[in-house]
Amino acid sequence: MFAAYKTGDWTLSGFFGITGGGGKASFDDGLPMFDAAAMAGIFQGSIPGHLTPGVQSPLVTPNMYDINSAMDGKQYIYSLQLGLTYKINDWLSAFAGGRMNYFTGGYKGFLNAHLKEAYGGGELMNLELDCDQTGWGLTPVLGVDAKFGKFNIGAKYEFKTNLNIENKTNNLKYPDSAESLVGSYKDGVNTPNDIPSMLSVAVAYEFIPVLRASVEYHFFDDKNAGMANGKQKFLTKGTNEYLAGIEWDVTKQLTVSCGGQITDYGLSNDYQSDTSFSCDSYTLGFGAKLKLSERAALNVGYMWTTYDDYTKVSQNYNGTGLSGTNVYSRTNKVFGLSIDYRF
Repeated sequence: MFAAYKTGDWTLSGFFGITGGGGKASFDDGLPMFDAAAMAGIFQGSIPGHLTPGVQSPLVTPNMYDINSAMDGKQYIYSLQLGLTYKINDWLSAFAGGRMNYFTGGYKGFLNAHLKEAYGGGELMNLELDCDQTGWGLTPVLGVDAKFGKFNIGAKYEFKTNLNIENKTNNLKYPDSAESLVGSYKDGVNTPNDIPSMLSVAVAYEFIPVLRASVEYHFFDDKNAGMANGKQKFLTKGTNEYLAGIEWDVTKQLTVSCGGQITDYGLSNDYQSDTSFSCDSYTLGFGAKLKLSERAALNVGYMWTTYDDYTKVSQNYNGTGLSGTNVYSRTNKVFGLSIDYRF
């Protein structure tokens, strides 16, 4: 929800909404990323017995057992922002404000691995996880807007938000071989999850009164934002985003728009993991604004993102001592709906 109140040369504005996190998802048949890590742990656990003289029990490989797993997860960042804008003169305005960010999330799930009867049966691994996570941080924000004829130039800088996530663990059971997989979810553990500083610069141009276009650039300083296990140091650079869009007033009641975005991360093999990875992407979006009355308008939008596959080849896959390959990929489709009302 966005709102603004203007009096003279001053405007008080604010918004409340979800600005990050990723939402909520349920995986009733488990997650391959967790299953793969569990398989590696089971294999590692079978190595000592296999190498012990006089025992030489077999190495336990995935064809010898069944895995049953499920996972629910959620992550939301709720934000409340307030700020003041001052109109310095007819062509220049400046903004200063702050945003309070509250993180809430959690994971609940299980994983059971049992040897097949042909191999003697028996439990190989049992995991149970029920963990809630919370944290908060403050983001100072500065902005400036300048108008030169048909050009409109804007810039915004958001300072880094120091954000630590603390676990409140209701249930956690796992064998020693799964420490690297779920050990970070122990009760009371604090994990850095900073929101990186961000610079945004945009230029818009009005070709004719009913046709406008803009280009924009974002830089996220991820490499200097604290992350779990200090993984930010494995980034080769910050994140760069390049955007462009066009807007056309078809009639006095209808405006249509379209745009695109390219996102370029500084990824490396050491940064990518089964439980946390990113992919460079390309996004296209379309939207429309329908004027319902002199005071109200309805906005609709749709976008989809195509992600580049990231292939990670390892000579020591999940600590097994064996070579292996992971291909990281994802898809994203978003539909948006909003209403503007001018009091």
